[in-house]
Amino acid sequence: MSVELSQFATLTALFVACATVVIPLVGARCGWTRWMRFAASGMILQFVLVGFAFAGLTAAFVTSDFSVRLVADHSHSLKPLLYKVTGVWGNHEGSLLLWVLILVLCGSLVALFDQGLPLELKARVLAVQSMITTAFLAFLILTSNPFERLSVPPLDGNDLNPLLQDPGLALHPPFLYLGYVGLSLTYSFAIAALMGGRVDAAWARWVRPWTLFAWIWLTIGIALGSWWAYYELGWGGWWFWDPVENASFMPWLAATALLHSAIVTEKRNLLMNWTILLAILAFSFTLIGTFIVRSGVLTSVHAFADDPGRGVFILAILTVATCGGLALFASRSGASGGSAGFTAISRESGLILNNLLLCVAAFVVFVGTIWPLVAELVWDRKLSVGPPFFDQAFTPFMVVLAAVLPLGASLPWKRGNLRISMKRLRGVLALALSFGLLVWVVQTGGRMLAPVGAALAAWLVFGAVREILIGVRSRDSRPVFPSMSLNRLPRRVWGKSFAHAGLGITVFGISAITAWETTDIRLAKPNDTFSVASYEFNFTNVRHEVGPNYLSVAGVFDVSRSGTPVASLAPEKRTYLVSGSQTTEAAIDTGFSRDLSRVLGERQEGGFWVVRTYVKPFAVWIWAGAAIMAMGGLLSLSDRGIRVGIGRQRGIRNSAGIAAT
Repeated sequence: MSVELSQFATLTALFVACATVVIPLVGARCGWTRWMRFAASGMILQFVLVGFAFAGLTAAFVTSDFSVRLVADHSHSLKPLLYKVTGVWGNHEGSLLLWVLILVLCGSLVALFDQGLPLELKARVLAVQSMITTAFLAFLILTSNPFERLSVPPLDGNDLNPLLQDPGLALHPPFLYLGYVGLSLTYSFAIAALMGGRVDAAWARWVRPWTLFAWIWLTIGIALGSWWAYYELGWGGWWFWDPVENASFMPWLAATALLHSAIVTEKRNLLMNWTILLAILAFSFTLIGTFIVRSGVLTSVHAFADDPGRGVFILAILTVATCGGLALFASRSGASGGSAGFTAISRESGLILNNLLLCVAAFVVFVGTIWPLVAELVWDRKLSVGPPFFDQAFTPFMVVLAAVLPLGASLPWKRGNLRISMKRLRGVLALALSFGLLVWVVQTGGRMLAPVGAALAAWLVFGAVREILIGVRSRDSRPVFPSMSLNRLPRRVWGKSFAHAGLGITVFGISAITAWETTDIRLAKPNDTFSVASYEFNFTNVRHEVGPNYLSVAGVFDVSRSGTPVASLAPEKRTYLVSGSQTTEAAIDTGFSRDLSRVLGERQEGGFWVVRTYVKPFAVWIWAGAAIMAMGGLLSLSDRGIRVGIGRQRGIRNSAGIAAT
C-alpha cells in the first residue's frame, strides 16, 4: 500500500507544481500579494509530497518488496543494507525521482531562507522552478514510473549492477545531482529577472550564493566520481574523457565562469547580459548531460537508460528550456545594461578573460562529446573522440587560465598597471619558477610536463597565500605580519584563496601522475618476487573468500622498499552470485607522495596470473585539491556578506526594478 500512496503523492505533486507555476505568475503580473505568497507554500508542499514518495520507494528497497518491478530488477535479499538503500538511485527511475526530490528541495530552500527577496521576484523564481519540476514529474510519471507493480512477484531480485555496489557510488549521485539541480536555481533566477525586465547588481548578489551552492556540490560530485573510477574500475586512471564524465564537467566549467561573471555584475554593475546568458547555458549543459545519460544514445558504465522514447522526452525538455530561455533573453536583454568603464588592465578585464577561457574550454568539451553522435546521425559514420583530442584541445586553455589567475586577482578594479602588479608578484613568480626548476632537476631533464605543471601549481598556491597576506596587512597597520589578524579576514577572502590554492594542488597532482606514472604488466605466480620503480613485490599466495553476495579470489602481495616493509596489498576478482558478473577490485596503498596500485587479472595456464602494477606519484593530490576547492566554496558560502548581508541591505533598496512587471 505504501507504494500506491507514494505514486498518489507523485501525481498530487504534479498538480501542485502546475498550480505553483500559474498562480504566482498571475499574482506577479497583477500585483496580487496572496497569489504571489502561494509560491513558497506550494513549493514546500511539493517537497513534502515528493519526499514522501521517495521514502516509500526507499522502504520498498530496504524491505526487499519484490512485488515492485524496480526492486525486483535492481535489488536482492542478500545485498548489504547500504546497497539496498543506494539501489534506490542506482537505476533510471529511482535516480530520476531523486533528481525531482532535489529540484523541490532547492526550491524549498529559496522559499524558506531567501526572505530578503522582493516578493514578485521570489514568486517568479519559484514559479520557474516549478515549471522545471512539472516537466520532470511528467517525464517520471509518463515514461519512468518507479512504483509499477508485478502481478507475479519473483522469489528474489536480479541484484544491483556490481559496479555500483561501492561506497563511492553511494555518495557520488546525490552530490552530483545537488550540483546539477542547483544550477536550475540560477536558471530560475535568470528567467525570473528577464520576466521582470531588469538585471542589476542586487540580482547578482541574490544569484551568487545559489551558483556557489551548485558549484560546491558539483566539485564534490565530480571528485567522488573520479575517485571511484580510479580505485574501482581497475583501469589505473582517474579521468577518461568518457561522455558521461564530460556531461558533468561542462556544467562545472560554466558554473565557474558564472561565479566570476556574477562578481563583476555585483561589484561593478557590468556584464549583466553575459551573466544571465551564462546562467541559462549552465543549466542547459546540465540538461544535455541528462540527455546523454538517459536517452540511450551511448553505452557507458555511467549511463542509466537505453529507451529512445525517453530520449525524445528529455530532448523536448532541453529544447523548450534552452530555446525558451534564449528567446526570452533575446527579447529582454536590452533592458539590462551598465555604463561603468574600465581599462584593458583591470580586474574586470581579468575576469572577462577568465570567462572567455572557461567558456571556450567548455565548448571544446561539448564539441568533442557531441560530435561522434552528430556524425553517426547525419553521415552514418562511427567516430571516436578520445583523450588525445581533449588533452591537446582542452589543456592549453587551462594552462593560460592558471597563468593569468593570480595576476588577475591582484589587479585593482577599473584601472590597473601591469608593471606594478607584476612587481608585487615578483616574489611569487620567483618561487614558482624555482619550484619548476627544482622539479626539472630532480627528474634529470626529460619531459617538460611535470616542471611546467609544478611551476603553474606553485604560482597558483603562492599567489593564493599572497592574497591572504595582503588581506591581513590591509587590515592592520603594523609592519610585521600580524598572525592574530587572520581571524578578522572575511571568510569569502579565505574561500577565494582556498579555491585557487586547491586548483594549484590539483594541477600539480595531474602533472605529476601524467609525467611520472610507472606501469608494469606481467604474468606471476605465488612465491614470485619482482621490482617496479624501486619497490619489491612478493606474490605470497592466492586466497578465496566469501562475501555477503559474492565470491572472491584475492592475490596477496607484500611490498617492501630497500628491505623495509611498506604495505600488504590484496587485489580481488569478485564473482557476484546472482548475475554471475565479475568485477575487479584494485588494492591501493595511498601515501602522501605516491599510490601503489595492484590489479589482479585472469588466471593463466601453469598457475600464473595476469598482474598489473601502477606506481602513481602524488595521485592523492588530485582529490585533495578538489576537496580544498570545495572547502573554499563552503567558506565563501558561510560568509554572511555573500549569503544575505549586502544583498538584503542594498537589494531591497535598489532592486525594485528587477521584480517590476
